[in-house]
Amino acid sequence: MDVTFLGTGAGVPAKNRNVSAIALTLPEYKGDTWLFDCGEATQHQILYTSLKLSKISNIFITHLHGDHIFGLPGVLGSRSFQGSEDPLNIYGPPGIKAFIEAALCTSSTYLKYPMTIFELNEDGHIFEDEHFQVVAGKLDHGVACFGFRVIEKDQPGELLVKKLKADGVQPGPVYRKIKENPYVTLPGGRRLTSDHYLGPKKAGRKVTILGDTRTCQAAFDLAKDADLLIHEATFSREMGDKAKAYGHSTSVQAAETAKAAEAAALILTHISSRYQGDDDMLLDEAKAVFPNSFLARDLWTYQLNRQPR
Repeated sequence: MDVTFLGTGAGVPAKNRNVSAIALTLPEYKGDTWLFDCGEATQHQILYTSLKLSKISNIFITHLHGDHIFGLPGVLGSRSFQGSEDPLNIYGPPGIKAFIEAALCTSSTYLKYPMTIFELNEDGHIFEDEHFQVVAGKLDHGVACFGFRVIEKDQPGELLVKKLKADGVQPGPVYRKIKENPYVTLPGGRRLTSDHYLGPKKAGRKVTILGDTRTCQAAFDLAKDADLLIHEATFSREMGDKAKAYGHSTSVQAAETAKAAEAAALILTHISSRYQGDDDMLLDEAKAVFPNSFLARDLWTYQLNRQPR
């Protein structure tokens, strides 16, 4: 899994930070890309990366503030102009459908690909395929706002080739069948139980991406045991009152959530433009509480490998 930060600023674009957009790329799964929020100029940011609009299969919108959605019409239109005909799913709060339809209709933008929009009203599972589940949870912001927990399903263990050979099973297409099926019948009629020839399952990874929020229970629940928590840190510790008033978090509150949830790593994003040239202070504050913290930068990619926690 690769997490690319296309925009890491809060509210309005700054010289060194565009507004919110995060791409989750899945090289192990045909290179699919999922987009989380789509602030103004997201498609311009994509031009500076290896990401392709045609590879975006799912878009998750945390809430309907402009710095999280104003780039969406452009991304949808350009994806079509570039010839993509693959389906696209969009998940977001009530109102996301009206926003998209109004933008496309007013601009006479026709999409060549099928698009399905899912409006979220409640917490719970919103997506599942062969490899992943996504859970949404309502956060505490000034408008309806969601966080998303991406759960990779456990992967089959390593094939025990030496054991197979010792039991007279030679390499061939049957090895693949053993990895994919609970039981396999050999040409001579012998039946194998696949679990006997596989090592321990590889635990799937968990990534939590939160929208704008005050500290709340939903944030802890979504972040529980996550391999990576991506949390807004709009303000510094000393501006806690302002953060609370505007429905945001401080760097310290983000770190406290990561610590309480026993996440493995924390990345701070959604940084106010007031900290241009002084944003390392936010990272220092977070590290004092949760040492394995990082500060996102525009166009930075964080690689999340599969490894024991």
